[in-house]
Amino acid sequence: MTRQPDIRDVADHAGVSVGTVSNVLNRPDLVAAGTRQRVEDAVNALRYVRNESARQLRRGQSRTIGLIVPDIGNPFFTDVARGIEDVTSAADALLIVCDSDNGADKEERYLTMLAEQQVLGVLHVPVGSPAGAITRLRERGIPLVLLDYKGASRKQCSVSVNDVAGGEMAVRHLLDIGHKRVGFVGAESKPVPQVVDRLAGARKAMADRKRPASALVILPTPSLNIAGGIAAARSLLDIAPLRRPTAVSCVNDLLAIGMMQELLSRGMRIPGDVAVVGYDDIGFAEALAVPLSSVRQPRHQLGRRAAELLIDEATNEDHRHERVVFEPELIVRESSNR
Repeated sequence: MTRQPDIRDVADHAGVSVGTVSNVLNRPDLVAAGTRQRVEDAVNALRYVRNESARQLRRGQSRTIGLIVPDIGNPFFTDVARGIEDVTSAADALLIVCDSDNGADKEERYLTMLAEQQVLGVLHVPVGSPAGAITRLRERGIPLVLLDYKGASRKQCSVSVNDVAGGEMAVRHLLDIGHKRVGFVGAESKPVPQVVDRLAGARKAMADRKRPASALVILPTPSLNIAGGIAAARSLLDIAPLRRPTAVSCVNDLLAIGMMQELLSRGMRIPGDVAVVGYDDIGFAEALAVPLSSVRQPRHQLGRRAAELLIDEATNEDHRHERVVFEPELIVRESSNR
């Protein structure tokens, strides 16, 4: 393998000291124009690229920000990451995206690795309780902002959406258009904070409309993706017709897409036989053969605000922690529009 040129090679090629090359790269105003030009010519001739990681370690600083999400395959998190990248790019910082696969062990490994890399900060969508991660990173002096998660402490920045309200508006909509029994899709064996809140909102809607608790039918799913939605649809169709929910509220759009795919393949009509509401309002929702009703989250704004808070905490001694909560919006389309 060909050795990459280093700063000493540049110095030898230009006939100057290593310190002069360093000044040209970092403080060019300190170097005479002629000398600066010789160094720049040497950099170009050798195709030298500085070792940014080593430089940051020497200075005890980093321009890298870590983002840990449960499933980067979910377009919701892709859109959130785009909002983050807008801010990090403007701040001349590098964004590293880590996918925890909804697993606590993998999440823990990424937190440890990012801390070892001495990143500028971490944006974290936690799978479980984030208390341990917050403590460990704080001990290392690394800021952490909780994303898509409602922080419990005012001593910690967090950016989230009011998921109780979102879960409530989805089920209330289905009840208001005449459905008596509603399925809830997304309750895994391992509780996810966002799912817990959306289920609480669904139950609140049932109580407010004087419906019995049994009228909300929990349809468990092995995963929070399209395959999980297909499995939930099969569970729904296994229920006797007279007891089967005529509408379902899914905790994300991927589940709703899987649900609709399986129902349509079985000859069911949407919304005639089963009305479906998703959550997130990803870009695909409106483009489906049966456009999907969905609870819209401000995905791009979530990412932008979280990144702004993280950079401010990392660079501003007068930083004040904030708990930002956005309100969701129900977008009604054909999948639940009677």
